[in-house]
Amino acid sequence: MSRRVEKGSCFCGTIVAEAEGEPFWINYDHDDDCRKALGSPLTIWIGYHCKQVNFISGIPTSFSKTSGVQRTFCAKCGSSIAYMDDGLKDEIWLTIGFMDHPERYEPMAHGFWPMKLPWIKFGDHLPRAESYTRRRDRAIGYPSGRKND
Repeated sequence: MSRRVEKGSCFCGTIVAEAEGEPFWINYDHDDDCRKALGSPLTIWIGYHCKQVNFISGIPTSFSKTSGVQRTFCAKCGSSIAYMDDGLKDEIWLTIGFMDHPERYEPMAHGFWPMKLPWIKFGDHLPRAESYTRRRDRAIGYPSGRKND
C-alpha cells in the first residue's frame, strides 16, 4: 500500500509543499484572529507533524502578531499557507485553501464555536469546542493571554 502524499500550492504557484502521511487532526476554526488573518468567515486547519511537511518550491514569508504564533503566506500572491504555535509543539497547520485537493480533508470538530458568525449554519453533529480543539502546552498559555508584538 502506498503512503498518502498530498500537495499544496499558493494561488500563483510560487510556494509548493508536500504533506506525507495522514494528518492527525482537521478542524473548522471560527476564531476572530484567524478570520482577520485569512480574510474569510472561518477556515479549516489541517494538522500535520512538522516532519510530514516539506516545502519543495519557494519559501513562505512569516508574520507574527502574537508572541509564539507564526503565520505564513506567499509574499507574491498573499495566499495563506500555515499556522505554527509554540503551544502546539512540532505541529504545522495548513489552511485548506492551500491544499490542491481540499475535498480530501473532512473536519472532525469545530473550534471557537462561540465566535461563529450567526448567519453561518451547520447541520453536522461534530463536537463544538469553546476554544482550541487540541490539547495545548499549558506552560505556553493561550494567544489571547500573550503580549501582542
